[in-house]
Amino acid sequence: MRVLAAFIFLMLASWAPAQAVDPPKLAVFDFEMIDSSLDGEIYGTRPDERERLARVGDQLRKGLGESGKFQIIDIAPVNAAAHQSNLQACGGCDVKLAQQLGVDVEITGVVRKVSNLILNISLFLRDVQTGRLIVAVNTDMRGNTDESWSRATRYLLRERLLAPNYGAPEPRTNLKP
Repeated sequence: MRVLAAFIFLMLASWAPAQAVDPPKLAVFDFEMIDSSLDGEIYGTRPDERERLARVGDQLRKGLGESGKFQIIDIAPVNAAAHQSNLQACGGCDVKLAQQLGVDVEITGVVRKVSNLILNISLFLRDVQTGRLIVAVNTDMRGNTDESWSRATRYLLRERLLAPNYGAPEPRTNLKP
């Protein structure tokens, strides 16, 4: 995990010189839901959950755009095609859609619902040119509310995607000469 984190840090750091002139173009696709709860089996995705899925993407777009580290590109030209696919299991169709947008990196994500109490949000940042996964981050949520989804998304933004030292090795203070 530490090797992956160091790789992510180096990838993001390599964009730093270009960031002042032209930050990488980023597409954030709408999140998808995997609902294995009893309610989900019986009733499917609820309207309030569909709205929250849309807000997660909007919240990420806003936060990443305001950071200045990325130039957010509108996904509207490919949004209908994205919604017709399962972006987590389509064999790279997310990368192909992102290439149509002319972006450098793209984010897809999924919310996994076990119950109304136990949920998990995961997001995946990929290099569009190579299709390689740059980073996968996730966090658990407790409660299926607007507030819990928003807090989980803020956490992923602040502590994973935009954290200045994310992926940097921890300083070792107990070294002996």
